[in-house]
Amino acid sequence: MSIKVKIPPILQEITSGKDIVEVSGVSSFKDALEQLESQYPGIKMQLYDKHGKLSSIYEIYINGQSVYPNELSAPLSDGDEVAIGMLYIGG
Repeated sequence: MSIKVKIPPILQEITSGKDIVEVSGVSSFKDALEQLESQYPGIKMQLYDKHGKLSSIYEIYINGQSVYPNELSAPLSDGDEVAIGMLYIGG
């Protein structure tokens, strides 16, 4: 089994236009990001800020539930669905 990760449109250029990608054998969102980086080099650079933390413009949901503020340590199990959302910042 695997975990589905929904990719926001702004990052789909990195995933060759895919809006959903899969990872497997991971136990946390941080592990999922590492696997995504190996499959789609450069995605971590877009998701992390200059301090090496998940950028505050992204909101992470696992099975429809926000995992803020512990996104990176959030546990994952086979069959989970992760959505990477973007917070709207504007006026």
